Amino acid sequence: MEPEGRAREKIDRQLEECGWQVQSRDELNIYASKGVAAREFAMPGVGEADYLLYADGKAAGVVEAKPEDWTLKGVELQSGGYMAALPEHVPAYRRPLPFGCETTSTVTQFTNALEPEARSREVFAFHRPEELVRLARQKTPVREALKTLPPFETEGLWPAQVEAIENLERSLAEGRPRSLIQMATGSGKTFTAVSAAYRLIKFADARRVLFLVDCRNLGTQTLTEFQQYVSPYNGYSFTEEYNVQHLRSNRIDAASRVVITTVQRLYSMLKGEEEFEEEREEGSMFEARAGLESGPMPVAYNPRIPIETFDFIVVDECHRSIYNL
Repeated sequence: MEPEGRAREKIDRQLEECGWQVQSRDELNIYASKGVAAREFAMPGVGEADYLLYADGKAAGVVEAKPEDWTLKGVELQSGGYMAALPEHVPAYRRPLPFGCETTSTVTQFTNALEPEARSREVFAFHRPEELVRLARQKTPVREALKTLPPFETEGLWPAQVEAIENLERSLAEGRPRSLIQMATGSGKTFTAVSAAYRLIKFADARRVLFLVDCRNLGTQTLTEFQQYVSPYNGYSFTEEYNVQHLRSNRIDAASRVVITTVQRLYSMLKGEEEFEEEREEGSMFEARAGLESGPMPVAYNPRIPIETFDFIVVDECHRSIYNL
């Protein structure tokens, strides 16, 4: 089998894991599933899209497949051509199509053309059909909302906390996906993170924030910070206004807007384990100073925790790791 054929077999499986039913274009039934991926769909004037993605019976995006050793840089231009060439008779959420993917089965890129200054970014897996429907119907994309956050109330915050939140929000508004807040012990970094998370949920429509810690005691302290936070906008505590879940089991509550958990428990969940003993969350290997692992711990896709589960991730004590990496 040719390299591209082997990659296609893997891509078919990956799409199916993420909720897409892969179909031949000659036997297409776009209502057979919530999500249907039609192979080799003809796009007049530009060729065939490797996959056309139908979500709830309407075209939402395309996937361009390449062999495993292919470099994806620039391939989004090819996907963009297919996104703009959808035949007029095909039902769609909008034209051009809003979503494009490029994949080698080992590396996958995603572009949401509805975002300001849209650009491709690497993702771990495909989005589920339900998520593409939600994004297609979303009034204001999160990345657009980040550009128009209202001024925040600084009463009760120390100057270092104000500076950290202002710089964080400026960085996010500029489209930078990763930020580092570096503050001394005792300077209120957890309260700073809680304040920032509140604004992301209230004003940027973040559906869920993940707050990662490396031991259970830090998780308990973090929950207390969320409980004690009082909104300067309406006087409610964070936990009165939004559901905050401190994980004690391997189940995420669908209503949670904030999930607090240890790296240990999250890794257990990603591996598909049903249970995880709380005693294993007591300490971090950071203190043990054991030998370093040779590389990242392996993580497979878990359909119960799709890549869209969290809009933002806060990592407390980000220099520490349960793996000493």
